[in-house]
Amino acid sequence: MRRGDSAPGGLAAGDMEDGVLKEGFLVKRGHIVHNWKVRWFVLRQNTLLYYKLEGGRKVTPPKGQILLDGCSITCPCLEYENRPLLIKLKTRTSTEYFLEACSREDRDAWAFEITGAIHAGQPGKVQQLHVLRNSFKLPPHISLHRIVEKMHDSGSGIRPSPNMEQGSTYKKTFIGSSLVDWLISNGFAANRLEAVTLASMLLEENFLRPVGARSTGAIRSGDLAEQFLDDSTALYTFAESYKKKLSPKEEISLSTMELSGTVIKQGYLAKQGHKRKNWKVRRFVLRKEPAFLHYYDPSKEENRPVGGFSLRGSLVSALEDNGVPTGVKGNVQGNLFKVITKDDTHYYIQASSKAERAEWIEAIKKLT
Repeated sequence: MRRGDSAPGGLAAGDMEDGVLKEGFLVKRGHIVHNWKVRWFVLRQNTLLYYKLEGGRKVTPPKGQILLDGCSITCPCLEYENRPLLIKLKTRTSTEYFLEACSREDRDAWAFEITGAIHAGQPGKVQQLHVLRNSFKLPPHISLHRIVEKMHDSGSGIRPSPNMEQGSTYKKTFIGSSLVDWLISNGFAANRLEAVTLASMLLEENFLRPVGARSTGAIRSGDLAEQFLDDSTALYTFAESYKKKLSPKEEISLSTMELSGTVIKQGYLAKQGHKRKNWKVRRFVLRKEPAFLHYYDPSKEENRPVGGFSLRGSLVSALEDNGVPTGVKGNVQGNLFKVITKDDTHYYIQASSKAERAEWIEAIKKLT
C-alpha cells in the first residue's frame, strides 16, 4: 500500500506518516496450532505488527508484533511444499514466523522492505539490496549434473506435481518461479537473474524440458537468459520424465476452461459472503481469454478456487466511501466496490486502499 491511501479500519492518511514502511495482507502460520490465517501487517523501522480482522476491519490493538532487531530473513522459503510464496523470519530469541504473500512480486517486495528495516542501522547492507549482479558464472566446484542430482533428492529436492495449463493437466511438472526459488534457497544462485540464467543452462543442456505453450514458446528466444521463464504459469519437467495426461473429470469441480486464461492480476481482497454476509479475506485471481474472476481461501493449502464467475456482461463500480452502502452488512465502509454478474449476482468486495480499488476496477472493466 502506498502512503496516503486508507487502510482497513478507517486509517486516514495522517495515521500513516509515523514511520510506516509498508502495510498490507499476509497469511501467517500460527505458533501453537500451525493453522494459517490472514492478518493485516504494518512494517515499521524496528517492528512488524500484525492485526486481526473482523467484518473487513482491522481490530486494535495489534494481535502481535515481531521485533526485527537481530532478526534473520529467509526468502524464498521452501519449507512448505504447497506454499511456495513464503517468507521466514527468525528472531533473536529463535522464534520463527512464516508469512505467505499472494504473488512472487508481493513476496519479494515485502522481503525487500523487511530486510531494509532489519539492516536500517547498517547503510552498507541497505545499499547492497539495491545492487543486482548482472554477470553470472557457474562456480567451478558445482556442475550442472550436481544441481540436477540435488533437484532429484527426495528430501530437499524440487518435487514435481500435476499442474494445469490451458485446460490440460501435466503430470510430474514444476512451475518456473518455483525452480528459481529452489535454486536461490539452495545457494546455487544469489538472485533471480542468476537463477533464471542457470535454469536456462539446464534447458540448453537437456536436463530440463518445457511443458505447455508458455514455456515452449520462450525456447524460441535467441537470448539464453530469456529462454527460461520465472513465471507461475510456465511449466517444466525433468527431461526423462515427461508425460502428459488430461485430468479425470471427477477431479475437477470447476470447468478447466475457466482456469485456462492468462493471469493478469491477483491480490488479497475482503469479500462479503452470500449467505451469512460475513467478511473474509480471499486471494483473488483475474484471468483473461476467457475472462473470469476466481477467489481462493488463503488459509487452505490446496490451490483450488472456492468460487468464481465469468466477467462477460458484468458491471463493476466503486461504492461510496461515506457511510455503509446499500447491500453491505455490518459497519464495513471504505474502498468498497461491487461486481454484478450477467445473471444478476452481486459481489461486494473491499480493497485495502483507494488506489488498489481503482486498479482492480480498471482491470475488470477491460474484460467485461
